[in-house]
Amino acid sequence: MNIFIIEDDNSIIKILEKIIIDRELGTLLGYANDGINGLLEIQNLKPDIVLVDLLMPGKDGISLVKEAKDMHPDIQFIMISQVSSKDMIGKAYQSGIEYFISKPINAIEVESVIHKVQDKLNMNRKLFQIQSLFSGHEVKDIRRPENNIEEVKRVMQRIGIIGESGSQDIINIIKYLLDTNQDMSNFTVKELCSKFTDQVKSMEQRIRRTATVGMINLANLGIEDYMNEIFTEYSNGLYNFEQIKIEMDYIRGKTKRRGKVNLKKFIDGMLFYCNKYK
Repeated sequence: MNIFIIEDDNSIIKILEKIIIDRELGTLLGYANDGINGLLEIQNLKPDIVLVDLLMPGKDGISLVKEAKDMHPDIQFIMISQVSSKDMIGKAYQSGIEYFISKPINAIEVESVIHKVQDKLNMNRKLFQIQSLFSGHEVKDIRRPENNIEEVKRVMQRIGIIGESGSQDIINIIKYLLDTNQDMSNFTVKELCSKFTDQVKSMEQRIRRTATVGMINLANLGIEDYMNEIFTEYSNGLYNFEQIKIEMDYIRGKTKRRGKVNLKKFIDGMLFYCNKYK
């Protein structure tokens, strides 16, 4: 994987460079010391992953990520900063970053986060290749291990929904998608539910209620600790982070609006975490 760094502190660049090279995390394409040149380099080099500082001269990290995402939505951004403001970190996630790494730099955290982003990129590419080659038709010769379903259960346990009424419905849908090598681009939620029951509306409501409980649990985790590992991993992976933030504001009493769940994103997110272990 090709990695690019945008950071105005050369000492941080050297630390990141050493971590990337020593731990064989990818090919370092280079670096830029400000947001304006960083954006130009992204356009020229088109890296897979960009490590970007939040506060920089010329163009801050949030503005850079928003602009870069509009042009190259597949590039994954990891933001680096010592800023601890929850509002600022929230804006960073809304701009399109995948993870947030706090300064001072911790080599283990950098390695872990880059591996997670690489896993996501690899899985997205595999899914795209399957869709392109087979146009959604069942592929008999591709096998996935049974522990994929165990991973669904693990994720549900981590976000506190394993005992909810719709948890088995979610497992059934994920198993069907795995067995037929498909994803949510091929279906509506109603179409998937119709494969298991005549009571389609009831099944969809159970799934939505269950996914909503997970969102509420994550929002409460975020209020307690914005850098909580479960919160940072699943608030973007299973949900729309902006909706998580709305739910957090509701819990705090700042708004009467509640966050909404996109079931297609939720199910595709579950599918992604299964396929990480393919």
